[in-house]
Amino acid sequence: MPLDPTDRRPISALPKAHLHLHFTGSMRHGTLLELAERDGIRLPASLSEDWPPQLSTADEKGWFRFQRLYDVARSVLRTEDDVRRLILEAAQDDAADGSVWTEIQVDPSGYGARFGGITAFTDLVIDAVRDASERADIGLGLVVAANRTRHPMDARTLARLAAQYAGRGVIGFGLSNDERRGDTASFGPAFAIAERAGLALVPHGGELRGPAHITQCLDHLHPDRLGHGVRAAESTAVLDRLATDGVALEVCPTSNVSLGVYSTLEEVPVRTLTEAGVDVALGADDPLLFGSRLAGQYAVLRAAQNFTDAELAELARMSIRRSYAPSDTVRATLTSIDDWASGPARAEGCGS
Repeated sequence: MPLDPTDRRPISALPKAHLHLHFTGSMRHGTLLELAERDGIRLPASLSEDWPPQLSTADEKGWFRFQRLYDVARSVLRTEDDVRRLILEAAQDDAADGSVWTEIQVDPSGYGARFGGITAFTDLVIDAVRDASERADIGLGLVVAANRTRHPMDARTLARLAAQYAGRGVIGFGLSNDERRGDTASFGPAFAIAERAGLALVPHGGELRGPAHITQCLDHLHPDRLGHGVRAAESTAVLDRLATDGVALEVCPTSNVSLGVYSTLEEVPVRTLTEAGVDVALGADDPLLFGSRLAGQYAVLRAAQNFTDAELAELARMSIRRSYAPSDTVRATLTSIDDWASGPARAEGCGS
């Protein structure tokens, strides 16, 4: 039955961690417009007056159109100050949404040519992350991600780069872009490099491809968490393996629907995953392209699937437990989540 609208605590006050956020995709729409105007960059209508764009990745052409929008957005980042502004605003937005710890993912090879190489760019981002963390009063960790549409040797180069910064700002290593491209097994050596360095292993998988590809990711990449992974709901055996192996999923409801993985928010199988014993951390993926930030992911589950405050609090607990935040941050946040869940409810809009 529908929730009583007066029995709702403010989602933005619920402490949580944000574990699935892409660098360029975290940009504010207003910042995109301002930087594009500054440099005379003509934006497509879907990134300006028709924003957020209508997207679908049901086929490779659809993914290409999505990627082109991402590339256009990336092109407005021209200076070090642009990079610092993006990270600071992303940190401020997440803090306003209740995040106490955010892990932001970036592929340095997409920016190295403009910023003096992948090492210089990584130095810049790490410094910007450190500064934004202090100014926005939020914990931040950086995930270096390879692109699965590029050669696996490039992924090894990035894994070695990430390993050099392990414990100095970089907390994980990922693999992103269209999971229908590339041979997953061939990226295993890159993940082995990252694993030896003690980095979190957080590749994408199980979004555009089904349970069989999740199995490939588990076999060859040994993930601690899997970006998306929602298609695991189609296989009891894969769900059981995720639960047994303790692999968490970073689920992004709004992007799942925007990209055509599911037709409606009601179909995103968050309860199916958690009821199978799989930890789920909600993420916004690319707010710039999907039009919804972290708190919005909790809000849509409340609105579309009648998630109770107790269920939302448990999702927040999963997010902080499966983060790579310092242990004292985890302990304090779990206590704050309990305080939120036991505190008084009040009438509010479902997106608050």
